[in-house]
Amino acid sequence: MIGYNSLSEVKKILRIQWYRSPIDKEILRVLTLKSDLKGFIQAGGHFLIIILTGLITYYFWLNSAWFYFFIALFLHGTASSFLKGVAPHELGHGTVFRTRKYNKFFLYLFSLISWWDPFDYAVSHTYHHRFSMYPNADRENLLPLKPSLELSLLIQLFSFDLFSKSGRNFSKGGIISTIYLTFLSSIGKTGSLKFPSQEWLKSLHVDQPNEHRKSIIWSRILLFFHGSLLIFSLASGLWVLPLIITFSTFTASWASYFVGLTQHCGLKDNDPDFRKCTRTITINPVLSFLYWHMNWHLEHHMYAGVPCYNLKKLNSEIKDDLPVPRTLVGAWKEMRETWHRQQEDPDFQFDTAIPAQKINNSSTTSNPLEYSIGDLAPEGLSKQYP
Repeated sequence: MIGYNSLSEVKKILRIQWYRSPIDKEILRVLTLKSDLKGFIQAGGHFLIIILTGLITYYFWLNSAWFYFFIALFLHGTASSFLKGVAPHELGHGTVFRTRKYNKFFLYLFSLISWWDPFDYAVSHTYHHRFSMYPNADRENLLPLKPSLELSLLIQLFSFDLFSKSGRNFSKGGIISTIYLTFLSSIGKTGSLKFPSQEWLKSLHVDQPNEHRKSIIWSRILLFFHGSLLIFSLASGLWVLPLIITFSTFTASWASYFVGLTQHCGLKDNDPDFRKCTRTITINPVLSFLYWHMNWHLEHHMYAGVPCYNLKKLNSEIKDDLPVPRTLVGAWKEMRETWHRQQEDPDFQFDTAIPAQKINNSSTTSNPLEYSIGDLAPEGLSKQYP
């Protein structure tokens, strides 16, 4: 694996000819069209759900109806947990709204609420899309991913996530690690490089120092906003406000965990076929909405310029060239069986059965829509596929 000062070199050396399922250029053009209306339905609708569940939680708190308060807080946290990473992910691609300022507004709003760093993430996720599951240039997913069902984890997922997803990687998963690492970021530092997630973060900072400076400023904004909210809540006696806002994305994060881990867990790395390294799952419409339709994750990686609300239509156009989507339960069974095999054979990875390749259109294409990742890449990284 490369050192953190080598990303500039790996961009020059590593050239991946990705296989993408063939699709008519005109159909792809239509599917990549962005809509402000659909954007407001997705982003505005999700925000409206969070506002309503937050107000209901506040109402029951105000009336000391504790049984209903905890039910409302659980539902509020379940919906809010998808703001952390999920909503900023698609908004970061810039494909939700046709009007860019709307994308930016909701990106920063949701990132502010959820303690998310859109600047570090933009760099990391650009590498993730260009070099998906090639560990020399994509360590956004630190392999092997563990599909954990440990009791200590489940207790936190269904209550408050204190440090459940930090583990050996010590990343911004739980409340404690997030606040600590945000503080370090605000003074221009990372956590210990003995943790792979922090080594990767250091790599990104060295590679893109301008984005690192933005990340430092953003971390200070996060601390100021949530710190001010905490002080206000203590001074006013409204101690429920931090629960509804500051800690909402760390509350009842069970659903975002169970669907989010299915994207790449247990699948092959160093393979130029997205069908081998990315997984699509089928879930109910409500959960798919909260998940910003990222259950169609294979389709998203193949054609990242397609807005999330068009991914199901994209699947219908290319489904004959894709593996059959897993169910959520089926995906977890597959991941758990793979993990158990990996304890005996660390090199084992699940090899998805796929149709024979039709044509590797990515090696000869001149259509930029096919390799577009939207507006994700920061200025320091070329938006064009390398």
